[in-house]
Amino acid sequence: MLVVVGGHSRNIGKSSVVAGLIAALPEANWTAMKITQHGHGICSAAGEACGCAIEYDHPFAVSEERAPGPSDSGRFLASGARRSFWLRTAVGELGHALPEINRILAASENAIFESNSILNFLRPDLYLPVLDFSVHDMKDSARRFLDRADGLVVVERETKTPPWDGIPPRWMAHKTMYRVRPPQYVCDELIEMVRARLLNCGLQASGKLTAIQVPRNGSE
Repeated sequence: MLVVVGGHSRNIGKSSVVAGLIAALPEANWTAMKITQHGHGICSAAGEACGCAIEYDHPFAVSEERAPGPSDSGRFLASGARRSFWLRTAVGELGHALPEINRILAASENAIFESNSILNFLRPDLYLPVLDFSVHDMKDSARRFLDRADGLVVVERETKTPPWDGIPPRWMAHKTMYRVRPPQYVCDELIEMVRARLLNCGLQASGKLTAIQVPRNGSE
């Protein structure tokens, strides 16, 4: 099973949601991956110059964390992931990394990625964008895929309504909103939904059933 956690802006808790799900569902034996894109030496994750940019003749770089640490991929390992990777790529070059991503997925029992742009290339079993209504920034990648969300992880703030223009109300009207309050970025309802989807995917893969009717797109 592949879970993708995205979000409409930086620093809104995406990595914390990933880490929280890993810690809450250790039986999934997660492989985790954080995907960072950069352009002209500017990191899209931080919005400033950083050390994640790679040489022009290498369109991507991927490294595996070997020990828990303060980085996001290190936090995933600390939360209980079996393996954790950090993939860096220039904006528009993520497609070059697909063979390596597929190799990692093929060797994984279950995977959880922090990314929006991976949805250009893969269709996950579960897509969960993180939304913070107090942050007005909306990435193009998040806007493009919002209607595909299986549920919305809404960070509880004083602002209670979405501030973004150009988002059709129907994209969000029928989605289940899993409301979380920092420093806890997962809630019981979110954990149980992901657990049910893991069971569904696992039993289908083992051939023990053809389908379990797990609600999708906020219909539970």
